[in-house]
Amino acid sequence: MASCWPVRGVSLRGQARKTLSALLMWNRATRARCVGMKLGLINSAWAQAGRDTAWGIAKTRELGFDTIDIFADPLDLSPAERRLILSECDRHGLPIVSLACVAVGLVDFNPSVQRFSVERVRAYLELAREYRAKNVLLVLGEYIWNQEVIPPAEQWATAVRNCQVLARDAADLGVQIALELEPFPLSLVNSVETMVRFLDDVGHPAVQANIDISHLCLSQVPATELARLRGRAIHVHISDCDGKRHGDLPPGRGVVDFLPYLEAIKDLQIDGAVSIELEYSPEPDRIEEWVAEAYRTTNDLLQRVGLRT
Repeated sequence: MASCWPVRGVSLRGQARKTLSALLMWNRATRARCVGMKLGLINSAWAQAGRDTAWGIAKTRELGFDTIDIFADPLDLSPAERRLILSECDRHGLPIVSLACVAVGLVDFNPSVQRFSVERVRAYLELAREYRAKNVLLVLGEYIWNQEVIPPAEQWATAVRNCQVLARDAADLGVQIALELEPFPLSLVNSVETMVRFLDDVGHPAVQANIDISHLCLSQVPATELARLRGRAIHVHISDCDGKRHGDLPPGRGVVDFLPYLEAIKDLQIDGAVSIELEYSPEPDRIEEWVAEAYRTTNDLLQRVGLRT
């Protein structure tokens, strides 16, 4: 049976448009035959509990995860740590699917901050290519000063312009950008409606959507809205919450009704991963139990809807 995961280790620089087009055609062609998605973990769950990088990677594989998302700033990584992440993932047969990047400076009103932020995201894109990852998960910022000083349309246009620049860089490197939908009132992208509008304005296939189920719940976005992201979503985050505040809890500890969202995601036929996002465990010393619980409950949910086989 043909694999539903891309061939790793192919350098795509120098033939950007041709290669990205081929990648997108491959994605469309394989959606029809890809039965399920991979189950991954964002490794910040371990780092925030003080666990060693190599230990966390090994434990991720031991628990049964298919893939891993890396939360690490390339500007802060030492050369040794940078090599360690890839070598340990390779040693444990754990593909890196995504790198998480928070880049609120992309919408800053200071041009110098914007320039630095663009260069910083470029470093993430280069690291993604080095790690043979599929995408960089990009978190944009929020409207500043309650939208009362700088016109919101100006900040929106700034974000679009900088993402267009980064989209071309991503295409040159053969990776994509998965744009995060945040659940906060002043976030630029905080609904399916604003996600679709932002993707339309950027207008480049290298920039697509990430679906965060907990964020959708907090933003009161119904699962039926996800149909608007058909062909435009490439990655998924999953966690639970209390329905009122951002929580990133193991599924089952909050109020999120996962099945309608997962059914809608299954209908989108995304060739990618569902990555568990756990932040700031209240009991860091029991982080292994926290992650193991999240793995069990998430795997059960994916099996129930036929998203992981």
